[in-house]
Amino acid sequence: MNIENKAKAGRPELPEHVRLRFCPSPTGIPHVGMIHTALYNWAEARHTGGTLIFRMEDTDSKRDTQESLDMIIEALHWMGIDWDEGIGKGPDELYFQSKRADVYAKVARQLLDAGYAYESYSTAEETAARNRAAGRPETFGYDGYDRTLTEEQKAEFCAQGRKPALRLRVPDEDITWNDLIRGPITFKAGSFPDYVIVRPNGEALYTLTNPVDDAVTGVNVVLRGEDLLPSTPRQIVLYRYLAKLGIAKAAPLFGHLPYVMGEGNKKLSKRDPQSNLFLLRDQGFIREGLLNYLALLGWSFSATEDVFSMEQFIEKFDVRDVKANPAHFDIKKAISINAEHIRRLDPDDFLRRSTPYLFRDGVVSAKDWSDLTDREKDVLVKAVPLVQTRVRLLGEVSGMVGSLLSTETYLEPAPDARKQLKAGSDEVLDKAIAVLEGVDEADWKTDTLHQVLDDELVEKDGIKPRLAFGPIRVAISGRRVSPPLFESMEIIGKPVVMARLAELRKRI
Repeated sequence: MNIENKAKAGRPELPEHVRLRFCPSPTGIPHVGMIHTALYNWAEARHTGGTLIFRMEDTDSKRDTQESLDMIIEALHWMGIDWDEGIGKGPDELYFQSKRADVYAKVARQLLDAGYAYESYSTAEETAARNRAAGRPETFGYDGYDRTLTEEQKAEFCAQGRKPALRLRVPDEDITWNDLIRGPITFKAGSFPDYVIVRPNGEALYTLTNPVDDAVTGVNVVLRGEDLLPSTPRQIVLYRYLAKLGIAKAAPLFGHLPYVMGEGNKKLSKRDPQSNLFLLRDQGFIREGLLNYLALLGWSFSATEDVFSMEQFIEKFDVRDVKANPAHFDIKKAISINAEHIRRLDPDDFLRRSTPYLFRDGVVSAKDWSDLTDREKDVLVKAVPLVQTRVRLLGEVSGMVGSLLSTETYLEPAPDARKQLKAGSDEVLDKAIAVLEGVDEADWKTDTLHQVLDDELVEKDGIKPRLAFGPIRVAISGRRVSPPLFESMEIIGKPVVMARLAELRKRI
């Protein structure tokens, strides 16, 4: 295989109306690599005003599940990746490969009758034996033995009870295409053998089903992972035959997306926890943040900006700008970008999206904002300016607002918070209690609380602010890091704050 790197100017021109497809297999939980592929197909369709088709490669009856299909659809909906044709927007018989066996069988028969395919009875053991006898490695692959079988030989195999696979006849010539991302790519003649398109049991393989479905639905641009690049020349050969049969117009343009790498420079596996889309959602990624980060895995918005909206992404995206080099999934960078998108949310939207996490963590009484109590709403509205700029993931909101919503008079300090209770913390708490007792509830405001504690503990007693306010923070929040102290005290209210200070003092 020879890959020639060229500038964008050397890439193919896109069709006047781009038709792309996203066709996953329903064999597991949606993962980052799958959504990355869907995102780039979606963005190219939206950027060009083209069409995105969503169909399902569900011919593996042993591994395909309805649960996985439902999760893929849920993932696309959650991420905001919509489609124009396909599942739910047309007949199942067109978009589920499991329902198209008759179509594939008909095309296979046409390929066979035209001489573009032939019946192959060789077993893997027989092929290996022939390779050994010819001085080739056993793993050399299929040797074309069945290309010239006579009718008598075929009849003899059938009499033995053998059923043939169907192999495509690969021409003895170089296969070249101009990849939308990688430029001209050539597979030399003999790089790959005649390959199976239908198993002996009559089951069509994806090397047949995908090109047939692309042809039937008019797909003219295929964006898929780099791992599928070795199969592309095989598909191009089949497209040529399909065109001669009048089934396809021509082979589509291909673009092979870069690998998404995980830790240790290894391809990010769909079994890697950090690639599980729903685990990322459970942590509190929002769609805008995650989509933004995934868009950067192989593409850049500008030399100086890496945070952008999906509208900006669509406006600027061109698949021919995608880099061929592998992209590394950096969870810290993903979280950082997600934090910026959380900060950009409208406060009401931030509260609405945070509520399911608060309910999951037992902080509020309902999953939907509209069902919360008036007190919960009041506290959360007051907490937004204290919290929204400090959380990176929506899953962190519970820890920040839990102490504000709780009416408990004692919050057990977290281990890292307990370490903040240095020598003299008992005296600090005693002084804080004495000072705050003299503040009327009517004056229990952020500025007043800050002023009296600063005057008495820092200015008068000379205690450093960290040592003066640390024990108070631990008492009212149970955490080392919390929303701003004095604003939190105002929201919680004097009775609960005083009780928490007293309870922690008893336990030191």
